[in-house]
Amino acid sequence: MIVGTWPFGEQPFMDIYLGLGSNLGDRRDHLARALALLGAHGIGLVRASPVVESPAMLPDDAPADWNQPFLNLVAHCRTDLRPIAVLDGLKTIEHELGRVDRGRWAPRPIDLDLLLYGREVIANERLRVPHPGLVERAFVLTPLAALEPRLTIPGQGTRTVLEHARAGRHHLPLWMGIVNLTPDSFSDGGELADDAAVDEHVESLVAGGAELIDLGAESTRPGATPLTADEEWARLEPALGRLVDRYRDRVLRPRLSVDTYHAATARRALALGADVINDVSGLTSDAMIEVAATSRADFVAMHNLGVPADRALTLPADQDPTAAVERWLYERLAAWQRAGLDLARIVFDPGIGFGKNALQSLRLLRNIERLQRFGLRLLVGHSRKSFMHHVTAASRAERDLFTIGVSLQLCERGVDILRVHDVAAHTAAYRGWSHVD
Repeated sequence: MIVGTWPFGEQPFMDIYLGLGSNLGDRRDHLARALALLGAHGIGLVRASPVVESPAMLPDDAPADWNQPFLNLVAHCRTDLRPIAVLDGLKTIEHELGRVDRGRWAPRPIDLDLLLYGREVIANERLRVPHPGLVERAFVLTPLAALEPRLTIPGQGTRTVLEHARAGRHHLPLWMGIVNLTPDSFSDGGELADDAAVDEHVESLVAGGAELIDLGAESTRPGATPLTADEEWARLEPALGRLVDRYRDRVLRPRLSVDTYHAATARRALALGADVINDVSGLTSDAMIEVAATSRADFVAMHNLGVPADRALTLPADQDPTAAVERWLYERLAAWQRAGLDLARIVFDPGIGFGKNALQSLRLLRNIERLQRFGLRLLVGHSRKSFMHHVTAASRAERDLFTIGVSLQLCERGVDILRVHDVAAHTAAYRGWSHVD
């Protein structure tokens, strides 16, 4: 697929996708160095996906010390090179970063694969594209779906990358860490009272495995006092600005999300450098839809019956809550399409606890697969929510353990993004669960 002109000359260039993995040494550093070397080999990096971790693929007779988890990502690139020249460049980068042939399954500092070369199907003695096994490997499909959820694989019919990912045995989740800049959030309001506390918390989330950081400056819990957009921005801007500056030059950086229903705040946040707008009002206002239409950022649209949440305002008790959310989403999809929004950039959040009582929230979680058929990426924010208070103690430690149990069920059911408070505990639990599964 010819898409334009290579910036260094007049030859046409091609959109390609590369798979990168590392399970030896400083894995993130190896991935970052490989990305930095692409340009020297005629491959221009457009954007890199979030990083996911997966168990090593090993034969039964592999040495025990080969069982080292991989970090993986997908890079969207452009090049005017032909496929074999791309392959030669990737092999050279592997050599430059110290990869030696120790056997197919041995740990390696870097692994580079040409996954897709436009819409071409290639099969010769040196190269097969699309890459063999692509549609069976969650560690490729998950990061690819984060970049292009609606992309189809040449030669694989009409199923999208996101559909392939959900059809597999493991659909690796992305973890979104919560940063509440509010004095009155239901779980941890007021804990991040100064710049140092905010920065330390963000660093701990990133170190724990968060690929998205969700900053909220206005509480939406029941009974919360609404803020004006200016009041919200005054609370949000210092932290967001520092984080944008901190991660500006890092290729492998967390995506910065802003939790807001104010279009003015969303516009300011995107101008400052935010990557995602998490709209708890569901991308329903004309003003927010206009912001989304004029931006290339991702937007999370959350189902709700009102923001801030109101415990007295819930879905009718005699209705199937999942069916009610489905009807709402059908209507929103039609409105977004009329507005010309790119649905590949919209993530749907069913809004656990927003307009649902405890049992309705639980029923939504049990039927979460029904919401996948709309073709949108799915985010669930269930961490420490009140739906669990009938079955677990009120302490934060107990709620975090309950949240982890729910999260592992949601991983099994193919949820794309999990928004949680304790990211490190989740990634540790997920690592054990995925290695034994």
